[in-house]
Amino acid sequence: MAPVPSLPVPPRAHPADRVPSVPSVALLGRGLCHTAGKAEGFGPEARTSPPMAKYNSTEELYGALAERCWEFFVHLMRNVTAPQLCDWKVISRPYSWLQECLEGSAEHLNYSYPNALAERFIFQSHHRYFHNCSVGDQVFDPPEDVLLAMV
Repeated sequence: MAPVPSLPVPPRAHPADRVPSVPSVALLGRGLCHTAGKAEGFGPEARTSPPMAKYNSTEELYGALAERCWEFFVHLMRNVTAPQLCDWKVISRPYSWLQECLEGSAEHLNYSYPNALAERFIFQSHHRYFHNCSVGDQVFDPPEDVLLAMV
């Protein structure tokens, strides 16, 4: 089993950087409300742990991990200038990282891959960054192993 790529914490994503079809609201805030009158600290003396987001399904958890993969991909792509967007030597690292992150996250959760959510993120990357890439009359295609992950 391949390890899940470590997800550096990107700066706050701009709302336009999010894939609109991912139900982000459904993934956030579960189990984080404290309704008691007095809040307690977290730590060894309190014998409690900080609240953790709870997911009702593997699909929800994968959705949250995939969203983090996407956010970091967007962060990496901010360093790529417009003329570089169609240069595979420049974009191969962030593009491959996105694909490996989506695949590794699915594998870690024993979730099927490729899957519809991963495909949405891959297609979103093409729509947002690579839609104008062509060489003469040929359409830009990544190497075969990356392309197969999309199919």
